[in-house]
Amino acid sequence: MQRIRVLVVDDHRIFAESLAAALAAEVDVDVAAAGSAPAALRTLDRAASDGRRFDVLLADADLAAPLLAVPAQGTARDGAPRESPPRGGPMDGIALVSGLRTSHPYLRTVVLADRDDPRRAAAALQAGASGWVAKDSSLSRLLAVIRGVLRDETHLPPALLTGVLRELTAARKHRTESERLVESLTPREREVLRCMVAGLGRKAVAERLFLSPHTVRTHMQNVLGKLGVHSTLAAVALARRAGVGPAELEGAAAGPLTVP
Repeated sequence: MQRIRVLVVDDHRIFAESLAAALAAEVDVDVAAAGSAPAALRTLDRAASDGRRFDVLLADADLAAPLLAVPAQGTARDGAPRESPPRGGPMDGIALVSGLRTSHPYLRTVVLADRDDPRRAAAALQAGASGWVAKDSSLSRLLAVIRGVLRDETHLPPALLTGVLRELTAARKHRTESERLVESLTPREREVLRCMVAGLGRKAVAERLFLSPHTVRTHMQNVLGKLGVHSTLAAVALARRAGVGPAELEGAAAGPLTVP
């Protein structure tokens, strides 16, 4: 019998341990529990190192743990943090799922929620989750979801389907509009935008592109105007929606940047 290894991540200890105990009663399920995102990362890394990888992660949508950078599998924990999730702010279950998509791509993830929320459910799917399940669902329902995601199925409550589809359609529309705005930039303005996404300030951009700070200021103002935004953070958020990545820093240190 092939056993399913499940990791429950919830900062409500009683809930996490109760759910883990209920799942462990199944003859084909091995389960562990973690009380925070950092604890989950350590557990996943250890399991992968030992050759006993988890198959499914059940993550509380509202984890309250502080954010840690999610390291790529096999890299040091003090290595440079990846773009997703952003540095700073809380690491909720959706941010955890997003980071694990790169560090543990084999892992199927399901978000556990206290309430139905089409917007957050859509965000969870975009982050890489395979399912969104209410915490008060029956054990049989949860087991069906766990086994289903291992067959590459996507599971959502029927009542959420219409709302999630609407949110995903709107997100695609916003992305298309963002892509159109970015395409209106000149090649030099796109370079400046990529530097902004990397968190570089005006002086650092000037040094990198061999321009004067005054010229960089003009380019930045043009970027904001063409994108129709009023701040660097808003420009970076729009750029990321359009798929614009950061400039390669080549050893230069970027300042901390949090993107809403």
